[in-house]
Amino acid sequence: MSHTYNPLRTQFLPISQEDLAERGWDSLDFVFISGDAYVDHPSFAAAVIGRVLEAEGYRVGIIAQPDWTNPQSYLALGVPRLAFLVGAGNMDSMVAHYTANRRKRSEDAYSPGGKAGYRPDRATLKYVEGIRSVCKGVPVIIGGIEASLRRLVHYDYWTDKVRRSILLDSKADLLVYGMGEKPITEIARRLAAGEPIHTITDVRGTCVFNYGEPLLDPHCTVRLPDFETVARPDETGKRAYAWHFMLQKEHADPISGKILIEKTDTRWVIQNPPPLPPTTEELDHIYELPYTRQSHPVYQQAGGIPALTEVAFSLVSSRGCYGSCSFCAITFHQGRVVRGRSQKSLLREAALLRELPEFKGYIHDVGGPTANFFRPPCPKQAKGGACTTKECLSPEACSTLRADHREYLEVLRKLRALPGIKKVFIRSGIRFDYLLLDHNFGEAFLEELCAYHVSGQLKVAPEHVSDTVLNIMGKSGNRVYEQFRKKFEAINRKLGLKQYLIPYFIASHPGSGLNEAIELAEYLKKTGFIPDQVQDFYPTPGTLSTAMYYTGLDPRTMGPITVSRGERERKLQRALLQFDKPENWPLVREALIQAGREDLIGNRPNCLIPGTASSAHQKPEAPHKKSEPRSGGGNRPELKHKSRRTPSS
Repeated sequence: MSHTYNPLRTQFLPISQEDLAERGWDSLDFVFISGDAYVDHPSFAAAVIGRVLEAEGYRVGIIAQPDWTNPQSYLALGVPRLAFLVGAGNMDSMVAHYTANRRKRSEDAYSPGGKAGYRPDRATLKYVEGIRSVCKGVPVIIGGIEASLRRLVHYDYWTDKVRRSILLDSKADLLVYGMGEKPITEIARRLAAGEPIHTITDVRGTCVFNYGEPLLDPHCTVRLPDFETVARPDETGKRAYAWHFMLQKEHADPISGKILIEKTDTRWVIQNPPPLPPTTEELDHIYELPYTRQSHPVYQQAGGIPALTEVAFSLVSSRGCYGSCSFCAITFHQGRVVRGRSQKSLLREAALLRELPEFKGYIHDVGGPTANFFRPPCPKQAKGGACTTKECLSPEACSTLRADHREYLEVLRKLRALPGIKKVFIRSGIRFDYLLLDHNFGEAFLEELCAYHVSGQLKVAPEHVSDTVLNIMGKSGNRVYEQFRKKFEAINRKLGLKQYLIPYFIASHPGSGLNEAIELAEYLKKTGFIPDQVQDFYPTPGTLSTAMYYTGLDPRTMGPITVSRGERERKLQRALLQFDKPENWPLVREALIQAGREDLIGNRPNCLIPGTASSAHQKPEAPHKKSEPRSGGGNRPELKHKSRRTPSS
């Protein structure tokens, strides 16, 4: 069985001709071209897909971060027998390279030593172009976050334009979207049986293209607005884009979703329905494959791969998320149907961690996109998929939702009891609104969370305090967060612990103008918590919020919505969230005057900044001292596709 292997004796997948010679292989079935460095851990896409195919009997090699300026680098492992697999990495390459304000990043956590520059912009396009230039006739299959979220017409923030499907732009043969283990296994089987790539058109979780309108059953097919219409920069185009997005969202469920077709020039992109969610047994199998759980030794001299640090001793307990935050693309990638692993599998993996020499007794996380979503929220989702016309938690919790932390709590208790385990942390995020809905086990879970699974600070994501903005974000109202905050403080007082909530907030999200940003600043002033760093809204492919940003419409209602587009207003909103910094006072003053809120300028307790230049060295009087410390929350690129902890193919 897969769980009997020893990670200290397992081999890395081959990355060189020397590795092939050591195995006695003269060729490979698949070569995976990856935009990330090769980390053989179940939180990294290339490792997961490689190990899944290996378990099916295929020979797989990895070319990690090839030199895209030298096309011969794609042939380092020879020509694969069945196909090249191409993935830009665990993050969209543009998100990996640029901040929300389009500034170049100097670091890349998925590259050797954390240094930037090891992959190109739009890595999927560049890699396929390079492969095609040196190797004709071999199938090329693209996948991963970058391809998955760009699989159909999409708004591209970095060029401020609507782009075609990445399948057409890349000239690949096939696109795998979502979590790719099931699709790639079926494709491999059919390729190995001699079926040509151009006839593999019906696999769930894939997109293909066709010259001429496809002949499909109209009862099972939905036609999306054409690219030429959606790409128009006028009101007609914006409304078509919003409608296009809602049709995708409506058909993102594997049970009820239909085939989507989209016309671009003379070609048609065909999106097959999503793959069926993995069973618990299938998840157990995937995460217990023989990973070395380390970065490849070739990166040791460069300092290793920083992205491994956070997840090296973490356990992926579930997939999918029914939280449906507007700014998150997880529902378009992993889906809303939640599936969790078995307790036995998680305990086996935890026991395996103890064999690693670097393990010090601390499990860093037990979770997924949302840690306390461990099983489906209602019988309908368990049997028939997610609802297409309503959300589970917003604007109010669905009447059929059954919040239950019992099984997740049992897992945590059993993990804590394992010999050699000193501490089990939870870092992948808690939905506090869901927790409060559990009237049977929620209180016990929160108490044990505070007692055993938090180390001084618990990071949570209320995101805003304006109920108008929260509704647009798909989040519960601010009163829910306040209720949770009070419970958290009460339980820590009961336990005699001094622990703090570290809330994340987003500036300049659609729906948030200066008035809403000021409302948030006033809340921060009142509570005494001011973040060290602020997350600016980042319009990335595959999110409802990005559709709002581009169109100026709420696609759910087609009504107009406030959008902060200019860099100046984004700066003003960001400065308001850090109003206590003297270097921000000119921007804060400009924002307050512009909004007609001069009442917040002065030295009174409610004021945000000093009133005159002569008092600029003095901060306004604080209303009262609060116990929360300043946060080091940081910029969160993972907000756009919370799949950092979970692999994508």
